[in-house]
Amino acid sequence: MQTKSIDTPLSEITLRRYEKPYNLSKRELVRKLCLSLGLLNPGDSRDVIVDVLYVLLEANAEQKKLSSEEIRDGVLQLRKSEKLDETGTAASNIRRQIRRLRELLIAEKVKNDYRIAEFGRLKDIFDDKIEKFFVPSITERIREYIDAADESFLNKRNG
Repeated sequence: MQTKSIDTPLSEITLRRYEKPYNLSKRELVRKLCLSLGLLNPGDSRDVIVDVLYVLLEANAEQKKLSSEEIRDGVLQLRKSEKLDETGTAASNIRRQIRRLRELLIAEKVKNDYRIAEFGRLKDIFDDKIEKFFVPSITERIREYIDAADESFLNKRNG
């Protein structure tokens, strides 16, 4: 019997470029941000991550930390006001979406509450944590694989 190995990445990021953000509603702006950062896939109908980030951004403006239940309540209220269904709003899924934001270093947990990292601006978070820390660590590892592949395959040609 053959066994399959599961390749689990240590970290990953998807970045997409869209048109400039002109005349977008707040929710649509957050949706495009989620698409740009790979938190949401194009055409994905399961978009509760948009609402989770939206609620955290609203709380960030007031420097307010929220429990996962408060985030869920905010998501439900937002989806109701936007006339969206409640698909994906189970407490377990809200916590999973918060975890995704934490993995991307956008949100953080303080005791049992959550907030945008250090109550910061998204620009600063992107600059300091994603662009200067997260992306370089990934590209450096990719370079190591490229060097190993070149070494392995070019030595075969030269040897």
